[in-house]
Amino acid sequence: MLWNGSKIIGYAISASDGKIGKISDFFFDDTNWLVRWLVVDTGNWLSSRKVLLPTSAMDHLDTDKEECSIKLTKKQIEESPTVDTDQPVSRQMETDVYGYYGYSPYWNSGYGMTGGAGMAGGYGYMGGMGGAMPVSSASKQREEEMILARKNSGDVHLRSVEEVTGYHIHATDGEIGHVEDMIIQDADWGIHYLVIDTKNWWTGKKVLISPRSVKDINSEDELVNISVNRQKVKDREAYDASEMIDPAFEEKFRAHYGITSVAA
Repeated sequence: MLWNGSKIIGYAISASDGKIGKISDFFFDDTNWLVRWLVVDTGNWLSSRKVLLPTSAMDHLDTDKEECSIKLTKKQIEESPTVDTDQPVSRQMETDVYGYYGYSPYWNSGYGMTGGAGMAGGYGYMGGMGGAMPVSSASKQREEEMILARKNSGDVHLRSVEEVTGYHIHATDGEIGHVEDMIIQDADWGIHYLVIDTKNWWTGKKVLISPRSVKDINSEDELVNISVNRQKVKDREAYDASEMIDPAFEEKFRAHYGITSVAA
C-alpha cells in the first residue's frame, strides 16, 4: 500500500520483545528513490540514542496501532553499531550495520547499482520477481570504484526525507512550490510520488510529481530541479489525499507526464 511518509514518521517501532522507540526520519537513495534506512529515536530507553534500521528488518506496518514491527530483538538493537544520524552516513557505516544484523547490503543485490533495476515507484523495480537484473562488468567495476571512493565519506546519494521536505521545486522555467511530503510504497519502500505544495505560486493547490521527473537535488540551495515545465504541472489536476491511488490513477498520471514503464 501507499502511505504518506509524514504519517509514518512518529510511528512506534516494536521489536519481537517490546517497543524500542519511534520513527523520526527515513534515508533514501536519490538514484532510484528507494528508502534504505529508518531512523529510530529510542527515547528514554537508550538515552535518546538514534539507531539505523535497514528496511529489510521491517515486518509489518499497522496503521490502526500506528506501529511498525521489526524482525529484531531489543538486545540486538541495543548492541547495534553507534551511528551519528545527524552527520552524513558513510558506506562504511552502512556496511557495519548490515554486517551486524546479518543482512546483505542493498548494493550487493543489484538494485540501485549502475545498470541495476532502476527506478522504484512501479516503473522498473523488480523486487520479489526473480532477483536482480544483469549488470555489465564495466558497470560493476564502476560501482565498486564508487563504493571505494565513498567508503569513509558521506554517501552523496543517501538523503534524509526530513531534510528534503521543504526544498523548493524548480521546473524548467521557474519555481512552482516546495516539497511537502513523499508517498511511499510499503511493499518495496519505494518513493512513488512527491507531494508539491504550490501555494506560493498557485494558491491552494497541491500536486503530485514523479521522482522520475527529478533531474537533481541541490542540498546547498535546498532545491529540487525537475524536467517538466510549470504549465505541465499546472495542467495536472489537484492532489486529493482522500483519493485512492489505484492503477487507473497511475496510468492517467503517467500519461499526463509522458512517463513510460521500464520493461523488465
